[in-house]
Amino acid sequence: MAGWGIWALQRAPLDALPDLSDVQVIVKASYPGKAPQVIEDQVTWPLTTSMLSVPGAKTVRGFSMFGDAYVYVLFADGTDLYWARSRVLEYLSQVQSQLPAGVKVSLGPDATGVGWIYEYALVDRTGQHSLADLRALQDWTLKFELKTVPNVSEVASIGGMVRQYQVTASVEKMRALNITHAQIVSAIQAANKESGGALLERGEAEYMVRTAGYLHTLEDFRQVVIATREGIPIRLSDVATVGYGPEIRRGVAELNGEGEVAGGVVVMRYGQNALETLHAVKEKLRALQKTLPKGVEIVPVYDRSTLIEDSINTLTHKLLEEFAVVVLVCALFLFHLRSALVAIVSLPLGILGAFVVMHYQGINANIMSLGGIAIAIGAMVDAAIVMIENMHKVLEQWRQDNPEQTPTSGDYWHLAEKAAVDVGPALFCSLLIITLSFIPVFSLEAQEGRMFSPLAFTKTWAMAVSAGLGITLVPVLMGYFIRGNIPDEKANPINRALIRGYEPLLDKVLMFPKTTLVLASLVLVATLWPLSRLGSEFMPPLNEGDLLYMPSTLPGISAREASRLLQQTDRLIKSVPEVASVFGKAGRADTATDPAPLTMLETTIHFKPRDQWRVGMTPEKLVEELDKTVSVPGIANVWVPPIRNRLDMLSTGIKSPVGIKVNGNNLADIERVAGQIEQIVKQVTGVTSALAERLSGGRYVDIRIDRAQAARYGVSVDELQSMVSTLVGGDNIGEVLQGRERYPINLRYPRDLRDSVDKLRALPVLTSSGSQIALGEMADIVVSEGPPMLKSENARLSNWIYVDLRNRDLKSAVEEMQQQVAQHIILPQGVSLTWSGQFEYLERATARLKLVLPVTLMIIFLLLWLTFKRISDVLLIMGTLPFALIGGVWLLWLLDYHFSVASAVGFIALAGVAAEFGVIMVLYLNQALNKHRAGNDECGEATVRRAIHEGAVLRVRPKVMTVATIMAGLLPIMWGGGSGSEVMQRIAAPMIGGMLTLASSAIADDKTTDKGWFTTFKDNVAQTWNEPEHYDLYVPAITWHARFAYDKEKTDRYNERPWGAGFGQSRWDDKGNWHGLYLMAFKDSYNKWEPIGGYGWEKTWRPLADENFHMGLGYTAGFTARDNWKYIPVPVLLPLASIGYGPATFQMTYIPGTYNNGNIKGNVKWFNESKGFGFITPEDGSKDVFVHFSAIQTNGFKTLAEGQRVEFEITNGAKGPSAANVTAL
Repeated sequence: MAGWGIWALQRAPLDALPDLSDVQVIVKASYPGKAPQVIEDQVTWPLTTSMLSVPGAKTVRGFSMFGDAYVYVLFADGTDLYWARSRVLEYLSQVQSQLPAGVKVSLGPDATGVGWIYEYALVDRTGQHSLADLRALQDWTLKFELKTVPNVSEVASIGGMVRQYQVTASVEKMRALNITHAQIVSAIQAANKESGGALLERGEAEYMVRTAGYLHTLEDFRQVVIATREGIPIRLSDVATVGYGPEIRRGVAELNGEGEVAGGVVVMRYGQNALETLHAVKEKLRALQKTLPKGVEIVPVYDRSTLIEDSINTLTHKLLEEFAVVVLVCALFLFHLRSALVAIVSLPLGILGAFVVMHYQGINANIMSLGGIAIAIGAMVDAAIVMIENMHKVLEQWRQDNPEQTPTSGDYWHLAEKAAVDVGPALFCSLLIITLSFIPVFSLEAQEGRMFSPLAFTKTWAMAVSAGLGITLVPVLMGYFIRGNIPDEKANPINRALIRGYEPLLDKVLMFPKTTLVLASLVLVATLWPLSRLGSEFMPPLNEGDLLYMPSTLPGISAREASRLLQQTDRLIKSVPEVASVFGKAGRADTATDPAPLTMLETTIHFKPRDQWRVGMTPEKLVEELDKTVSVPGIANVWVPPIRNRLDMLSTGIKSPVGIKVNGNNLADIERVAGQIEQIVKQVTGVTSALAERLSGGRYVDIRIDRAQAARYGVSVDELQSMVSTLVGGDNIGEVLQGRERYPINLRYPRDLRDSVDKLRALPVLTSSGSQIALGEMADIVVSEGPPMLKSENARLSNWIYVDLRNRDLKSAVEEMQQQVAQHIILPQGVSLTWSGQFEYLERATARLKLVLPVTLMIIFLLLWLTFKRISDVLLIMGTLPFALIGGVWLLWLLDYHFSVASAVGFIALAGVAAEFGVIMVLYLNQALNKHRAGNDECGEATVRRAIHEGAVLRVRPKVMTVATIMAGLLPIMWGGGSGSEVMQRIAAPMIGGMLTLASSAIADDKTTDKGWFTTFKDNVAQTWNEPEHYDLYVPAITWHARFAYDKEKTDRYNERPWGAGFGQSRWDDKGNWHGLYLMAFKDSYNKWEPIGGYGWEKTWRPLADENFHMGLGYTAGFTARDNWKYIPVPVLLPLASIGYGPATFQMTYIPGTYNNGNIKGNVKWFNESKGFGFITPEDGSKDVFVHFSAIQTNGFKTLAEGQRVEFEITNGAKGPSAANVTAL
């Protein structure tokens, strides 16, 4: 197994994070020169409506931009990417006929949202190479070389300038020579060809014939013949000028605020080894650097390998630290090196075994998968610890029974077998519970499921391998190693100190068991206070090392202005001392994975190593300083981690933590509502920026053709549109081949004829008849505003509002935003809102956990019952869970952590180890009770106390070791930092806090009677059912939602009049405490019926002279069912408090909400006194005595004087008649 595990470990793919992307296929359609509205109507709409029918597609998102359409098809989880691509291609072939001529449709790369693994810039510090030269190097050398690297799906170019052969036609010369633009196009295309003439045979050889007709140089272009007049050729140089120029740019790149550069983005293929690919890419770039022109340098600006290596190194060091600490704990507590080795050997084997399963399951080694092993390390040795401890006890007992003998080898093996068999079933149960406790994690779906399923799998496999070793290898090692002189437990000073500290404390709590339980209940209730103050977020911010600055500007800016803004912001960012480099991008790279408009700036910030930062500087403070430094009018700042941002953008389209999507069919309504929402959410506390995209900020020059006028001049609409497209916008009519390079040929009118509306009106249009007509004669030309970009989701138009948060939790901020929006915004007909971003993930994960957690608890309950066959043992173990959660909640609050899916996973893991601890505790107590019972079904209280003393005090070492190893395995995660530690700390914090309170709750375990506490509980319920004193009417009166936990919008919406009714029966015990059984139904917060029934108990006080006045404090245990839980019965344990006078009582309970909130419900209860008459027979049987009583209670009725007739009244809570209240008649 060790060799197999090492083999799998060496082949484990390494990455920083699991691939959290949805399965997606991107369709890119290019329609050069066309406006966004044209793209939306003619290209995006047909594509999106067609893609909605693709099998497995769950969301179809469209982007219509100048010249391009992007359609993102997101598929359901589990869909094979290449199957999805084939289905999309199938539907594309069906829709192709609906698209205009000239539209080029292609599929994006077979990559996902985390595919951008490496970015670089090409820099010329000598000034000898232009931006066009740098872009040519990127497009025709680096791009193709890097594509040969295994697992690289695409290399996208960004920035620089694409060289273009520009033919600028002269209107005057064309008119003078009677040349039309169609003739120019035809002549250039005809002159730019090569052909062949088959073969020639000369002698014994053959020669292939070819014609060299490609245009290569500007002079070649000038010599192109357009027409011939009387034998005189009219060349292109006669009617046009030819030169080099840049193609229209939709993307700009800049480095360190020093000026524009060209660059590239390496996109990795789906599901491949990121670190291996990165090493190969960097090796290839090092080789290519030697071949580049002098002065050109490849500068890396984003390298995922840094994050991967830092994250893996951090987790690896944590694992080694955990291993060392756990080894130390085992050695110190067992005080026997060979015994400690038996426990320790299961650790490396368990980890290596987990890597074997990971290899065949295809799980990468990343923060989450290694984190699963990290949180399992402490629990992996628990089974071995308990078994070794039992071996020590069995060996000690054998020596007591055989004082003069030395165990033989056979005796050791027999004792090892007995020690293993005694505890094996319970240990197997506990390990199975730890596995089952992660069912809710496995049930998570979408992005949160992909995030935490590797952790759940590796933790499960590590525990499973350890469990297998625990019942196979550990007993064998015990037989070999645990021999000879085993030191007595009390010889260890640590164990002596534990016993000295634990024994008097245990005696105290056993002396006052009820008080202990009341105090524990008060602590449990007090935990509601920090619970209500825990904020909520989907995931803690992950420090990726690098940072992305992604502001949005107002629409309509040019490429030149975008470049200026980019350099300005980059210089400001670079001025911060901790910043090493800044690579800015405005607009989009040449890839379907980047549908960014020019208004979107994207700056990758690479920081210096942490040891070079200023003293006291943290990532959070650094972001705050950057936010203050970069303050540019018209720009809304957004600071996000690179991977997190790209995942969010490709998953929901939203680049900020919170996004609001306004969907509808009318652009004006959508934009108006989005603008109103932007102004409202800006006022919410914690919102640092809010920006609604502008749908009407784009600037348009509309050429509205007058069909009648055009027809009068003999020009068709199609001809006129073609001429406008070519001569105003410029049209690529061919390409020049220069070796392996390809450059477009562009034909247009001179800029000075088309750079204003007036000049456009006067622009001469040459018709096929030779006439020259001004464009303004055939069309109205006006300037207007329109959409700079259009977005759609599932074929409905959509506008997005980006909201950035700081210093506030996600859930409360969104709830306040929703409240304010609902209060101030009236949505027009056909307009709807979708709250997206990370809030969408949080809501989905919360809903799933609410459904799965109760089912999981019921499964664990059933498993415990099948193991112990005693409901009292099961409830004792389940009762430890709330006390474990107490510590987790308090530690989260003390560390100022928000409640997130990561901390929820921590609480789930805590529940598993808490149940394991409970199993071990009950196992030892039952062993001690069985030993001291000595064949009797019942035993006295003194005997039971001795059994508890042995089971609790004398077995304190394995219980403390269990807690200590788990905590020791988690502490290295908490005390360190590094990449990836943020998520792991949120998982570890609840577990550490919970283990502290769990160990304390073990002291409060009360088995002071052989019957057990559950038997007492059962007897109380039975007596209340069989011997009721009162029959009660319950009237639910009021519900009060805690205002410190709910916002006003919810309290206004929630129901606080829980009208309903219920009935019950109750009694007072001999101590004056109240017991009751009840069943009622009331209206819950959503005004839906909620049934609840169960048993209640209250400690009752009568502090006044008037004993009719009473107060109570206690609990109720029962079952309830709610509409939003689909009326699945759920067990509840709730606190009770009451105040009453005579038969009327106002009774209250606190019902926790599902997410850091709750409400108080009050019931009014009346009971009728059952008065009557009866007879009591004296013990000697000689005379019946007539009595009047006011409660069905007979405590204290022992003996009455013969012949004495008495009348007395037993008041509620009294123990019975006394000499003072029995009056002879």
